[in-house]
Amino acid sequence: MNRSSDSLILENVSRRSFLKGLAAGSALVLAAKWDLALAQQEKPYGAEAMPGGWVDDPNVFIRIDEDGTVTIVNHRAEMGQGIRTSLVMVAADELGADWQRVRVEQAPGNHDKYGNQNTDGSRSMRHWFDPMRRAAAAARTMLEQAAAQRWGVPVDECQAGVHVVVHEPTGRKLAFGELARTARELPVPERSTLTLKPREAWRYLGKETGPQQNVTGDKVQRPLAIDGQEIVTGQAVYGADVGFDDMLYAVVARPPIYGAEVASVDQTEARKVPGVVDIRQIDGTRQPGGFEPLGGVAVLAENTWAAIQGRNALKIEWDNGPAGDNASYDTRVFTEELMQRAESAGQVIRSEGDIESALGNAETRVQASYYMPHMAQAPMEPPVAIARMSDGHAEVWAPLQNPQAAHDGVAQRLGLEPNAVTVNVTLLGGGFGRKSKPDFVFEAAELAKAYKGRAVRVQWTREDDLHHAYFHALSVDRLEAGLDAGGKALGWRHRTLSPSISSLFAEDPMHKGNFELGMGFNTLPFNIPAIQLENPPASAHVRIGWFRAVYNLSHAFAIQSFVAEMAEAAGRDHRDYLLELLGPAREINPQAVGDDWNYGESPDLYPIDVGRLRGVVEKATAEAGWGKQRPAGRGMGLAVHHSFASYAAVVFDVEVQDDSSLIIHSTDIAFDCGPQVNPERIRSQMEGACVMGIGIALQSEITLEEGRVQQDNFHQYEFARMRHAPRAIRVHLINDNPDIAPGGVGEPGLPPVAPALCNAIHAATGKRIRRLPVGNQLS
Repeated sequence: MNRSSDSLILENVSRRSFLKGLAAGSALVLAAKWDLALAQQEKPYGAEAMPGGWVDDPNVFIRIDEDGTVTIVNHRAEMGQGIRTSLVMVAADELGADWQRVRVEQAPGNHDKYGNQNTDGSRSMRHWFDPMRRAAAAARTMLEQAAAQRWGVPVDECQAGVHVVVHEPTGRKLAFGELARTARELPVPERSTLTLKPREAWRYLGKETGPQQNVTGDKVQRPLAIDGQEIVTGQAVYGADVGFDDMLYAVVARPPIYGAEVASVDQTEARKVPGVVDIRQIDGTRQPGGFEPLGGVAVLAENTWAAIQGRNALKIEWDNGPAGDNASYDTRVFTEELMQRAESAGQVIRSEGDIESALGNAETRVQASYYMPHMAQAPMEPPVAIARMSDGHAEVWAPLQNPQAAHDGVAQRLGLEPNAVTVNVTLLGGGFGRKSKPDFVFEAAELAKAYKGRAVRVQWTREDDLHHAYFHALSVDRLEAGLDAGGKALGWRHRTLSPSISSLFAEDPMHKGNFELGMGFNTLPFNIPAIQLENPPASAHVRIGWFRAVYNLSHAFAIQSFVAEMAEAAGRDHRDYLLELLGPAREINPQAVGDDWNYGESPDLYPIDVGRLRGVVEKATAEAGWGKQRPAGRGMGLAVHHSFASYAAVVFDVEVQDDSSLIIHSTDIAFDCGPQVNPERIRSQMEGACVMGIGIALQSEITLEEGRVQQDNFHQYEFARMRHAPRAIRVHLINDNPDIAPGGVGEPGLPPVAPALCNAIHAATGKRIRRLPVGNQLS
């Protein structure tokens, strides 16, 4: 993100009328925002293809009331990654607030007030660590100035402590609440005059579990997670927990083939189901569909069960004509087509050296093709949305990663002014990219329009979720390398094929966009004389969308699996060979390898640091005991990947028994994201990525025949079970350096998991896994 140090604006908005309920009469309220004249637009990956572009003008609010309560507005979605806790920790620590007196307020979807709220791309802490600190530092400075004014002393004699300001010469104290009224009348200090707390003064940030001491000798402890108690006791409010008297419950029969339309519908039997209230058709949109509903027939009832039974009784004839080739889409056939296409040249994305000479003069040539299937995000909480329209105002409650897209879309669909729409964001029972597409919200809003004053809840079932997901792209990657007599790599050619997310928003481009190629493909950091990267065409026949880590998954699986094959062909240890390919520690200017290499981040803030890549490899292998002799049937596998401005390496120790059952003895994950705000949540994200990645490697697959998804529920679309979980997951956090820009956490732990596991299986059995999921390939 090319943002200058002066592009952050701090404002005292205590008396701004638009704040409404946010500002109490005596509260000090500060906002932090980016000046668009100076700051580059923030955009999620894929935004270049979105209609209308993407604007970033985010605001974060901090409020201090007279009773001393500190309220911090969280404008990002909480879906298990802990951002409601971590972002608040940043501001509370810099302010000097007592955690017991800190409250969090979830921002509704409102671009004018809160700016870009899209929670995708592991960007929340990456983009908001500095602004949150500076907003809190401004508030702290104003409290100190207010105290100096009250006492009639120089401000440099006043020092904020824990929820108080102390006059150091006399020991006098004034609580934050006592100073709020005076502070609200003061101008906000210039950004250049703010002093951030040194790391040794942090009370919350970077703390592990258990009491510790900071530089002042205060005993401090990492704060308990906001919502933690409510979540584990079942009191937390998710989308389906929102309810109203006289609410209607709806389910929708959607086209089984992407792009099909309703030809006719017989409602007779459905209307006989007890509890069914009404049946209405929802118009879909022709391809490309973006975030619009697929269309279909909605059954509204007094409860969800009656709605489902009514839907089952519908007799619908579908017109597959508008779906075109999607009606004949067969993933097995399509995969073989891509495998054949990968044998021929594609668009050249990056070319260095003479690849034909390097491969032609090689002593040994290594070739392999890798396959990753479609997958569905399948969060534990399926999509759900409640909408109500009355008196020219629409209100929505939903678990949303992208509330502003929902807000703007509802306003457009219902013909309302933006200020006549309220989007309330609940907790998310998982997201993984699915809930950044608000098609399910638009369905609820469309139905609520017909029942003014009566809330309508649209509930997706698990079957709906799997059949109508925004699928992770099926991919084929073809790699070829030439080695000299000593096994050293002379040339590397990689062809990657998969449909693009851009097909959602415009005519299918048939090729990956720059933002997709920048996910571990054209950013290849290897020190090889000749490199050629190509992108042959691949068409989209389903809705392609964001899935945790996105195209980093397929790129990492292919590249890191192929490195292991190269090492074997060279007769070298895998770890040593990987480090040799990485070459010496150095920084690579990402602009030299393509545009939009890392979701719009600044190449100055986020170069590709090969030293950090080497560091996680060395740490993970050292902690795992790499190189130790293992008994027959047992082996270790390694993979590393750079994504979302962070670095992750994974080592598995696995055993394949005589009956082909797999035991994962241990997993060691070395992770480098720079500054570590909340180590407990970082560890939990790495552990979750490990288990999710195991499921991706072993079991998860969406297949289609004649355009229809073949998996209905979790008995067919499988995840990792307890028997697949590692007996030990050890997470090693390294390079906690507050002087470098923070990297992402939620997604970068996932890409190296599948290749590391498959490399470990090969080390244990000699079987090379090139197609996911592993399934019965061990037998």
